[in-house]
Amino acid sequence: MRQVCFALALLLSASFVGAKDSKQVTMQGCVSKANGDYTLMKQDPAMTYELQATGKIKLSHYLGQRVEVMGTTSPSMATSSDAITKAGAPSPVTLTISSIKTVSNECTVNSVR
Repeated sequence: MRQVCFALALLLSASFVGAKDSKQVTMQGCVSKANGDYTLMKQDPAMTYELQATGKIKLSHYLGQRVEVMGTTSPSMATSSDAITKAGAPSPVTLTISSIKTVSNECTVNSVR
């Protein structure tokens, strides 16, 4: 019984630590695809987010578009984009999307904000 209580306490504390690292955000950027992962590229400040869709959101519909997303950020999990990290770039942050809408049908250098 003690082991079960200890395991439960450990599991609960781990879930609180994970929740502390995430936060709710709204931002705009351009959707692209690299190494099989969808990303949101922001220019100011320059940042790339690894996108995770929820519900019925199909990220392929937004590829190449400037979008506004609402969601939760958290440190990235190990994925195929780890090759980017090995090349010396900072590890991307995962953005789990709760809503997305198109701002512009095209992304240009000036529209990645």
